This record gives sequence, C-alpha cells and structure tokens, in this order.
Amino acid sequence: MSGAGRVRLRAYAKVNYALEVGGLRFDGYHDIRTVMQSVSLFDEVEIERGPGEGLDLVVEPEGAEVGEPERNTVRRAWSLLQSVCGRELPARVRLRKGIPAGSGLGGASADAAAVLVGLDEVFGLGLGAIGAREIGARIGADVPFCVSGGTALAEGIGEVLRPLPAPPGHRLAIVRPGRGASTAAIYEGYDRLPGPGERCVGAVLAALERGSLEELGRTVGNALAPVTKSLVPEVEEYEQALRGGEGREGNQGNEGNGALGASMSGSGTAVYGVFGSWAAAEGTVSGLGAPFGGVYEPVPCGVESLPAPDAR
Repeated sequence: MSGAGRVRLRAYAKVNYALEVGGLRFDGYHDIRTVMQSVSLFDEVEIERGPGEGLDLVVEPEGAEVGEPERNTVRRAWSLLQSVCGRELPARVRLRKGIPAGSGLGGASADAAAVLVGLDEVFGLGLGAIGAREIGARIGADVPFCVSGGTALAEGIGEVLRPLPAPPGHRLAIVRPGRGASTAAIYEGYDRLPGPGERCVGAVLAALERGSLEELGRTVGNALAPVTKSLVPEVEEYEQALRGGEGREGNQGNEGNGALGASMSGSGTAVYGVFGSWAAAEGTVSGLGAPFGGVYEPVPCGVESLPAPDAR
C-alpha cells in the first residue's frame, strides 16, 4: 500500500469533564471512568519519510518539554509501530508545541496519537483508527482517546471508549499554574485518601444526554483534584477564581456569575471553566494573569489532517 510521503497534522488537547478513579490493577494502573472532550488547543506535527534510517525529531520552540530524548511519546510511538509492523520506518518529525507539559491536557498523548496516524498515512500501513488505538494503549492511557477524540466515555485504563453526544456549544477558559505535579505522586496520594473519591461521571453523562450546558457546568468534577490541590494550591485558587468570574474591571465573567462550572483536567495542574460566551471567558482569563491561559472550544476530533506543507 502506497503512502502520502508527507503529512501535517493537528494534535488536539483534551479536558476531563468528569474523572472517577477505581482501585489499583495488577498491571500497576488504576481503573478509571472519565468523560473526555477534545478542545481547540493543539500541537502541530509534520511527518515525512526520512532519507536514511531512524527518527529525526525536531521540537519547536527550542527547550519545549517533551520528556527524555529516548523515552518521549513521539519516539515511543514510532519505535512501537516499527515493532508491530516488522519494518523500518525512517522518518523526520517536526513537533511544534502549543499544549503545556505537565498540565493534564494530554499533550504527550496527543503527540503520540498524531505520530501513529501520520506514520500510517505516510507509509500506507493500513492501520486505521482501530489499529492506531490498539497500539496507542501500549503507550499511554489517553492515547486511544486522542486518536479519535471528540466526546467520549473512557473506562478500563482509558482504552475502552464509547462515543457520547457532543456538548452544547460553549467556551473553555483554561489556565495553568507555573508548575506541574507528578502524575505518579498524585495517584499515590489518591490511594492514601480515607474514602472513595468524587463520583461525577453519571451526572455528566446525563447532562450530555439532555444537551444542557448549565447542567454540564454544575456537574463537572475530578476525583484527583483534592490531591493535586494539596501539592499545588494554585489549582484551588484558579478554580475558585474561574467560578467567581474575577476578570478585568467591568467584565465579571459569565453574566456576572463566573463560569457555569470549573474543574481540573486529568491529574492537573490545568484548570478549566465552562462559559457560555467567548467574551466572558476571555475577560476572566485575562484578569487571572496565569503563566498559561487561553480560551478554547470543543472540537469533534483528536487528530486533524491539514493541507500538506510546501516541499522544502
């Protein structure tokens, strides 16, 4: 099967409208139930056949966090795909980072998903979405969702996906403190909590089925948030500020009442607020002065193909 030779992709971030955590599994992971949504914050990935062997990875901007050179998710996706296909896949990958690292927004998973989708197209491997999701589950729990994206319920460790109705149109004000937190440490802290964490998935599912934005805002939640907030108190501060609509003078957020709801994404440390309008969300984000902040909206896919770049 022939391939495209060269592709350009957007790898979209995600937020968790709801996240519940179960017990520790035999494989060291936790069972989860989570409602995830792709959002318009993205990384851009360009992939082309390489002239020789191996993977040539260029990351922009210089110094962007993508993990250890030999263990980042781009390289792991490429290496695993070679093993599964039983052939060399010499490639050049240019990764332009827009999703902040250590935020719970799925940037590393989105990059792995885009590499799997892109290499499939470049080399004509015939994986399709199902094959890419199966391989992606071996890289990270969020990768299968990031391959397909949209709105979905994820269970197991995140590999069991069920598409859900898209939410009513809205804006997400996303802010992140200047520091992240270790996902492993957060789950270890969760295991030490005295009782079960927040149960919010059922209420979010009902809100989506009814198509109620107000209900969705009221029911967003995250069982890991108490642990992350104990390690990074700014997470609590931003969440409260989003709910209170503390923006620039004269702009009080969502009709003076702040976000319809606010929660942490993933294991953190990014926090989002659900707003009915762009102006309300933008006013609130601008007033917070967070190291990272912006206004985004839901998108229906996890990886999007863009017009091919001009040949260099």
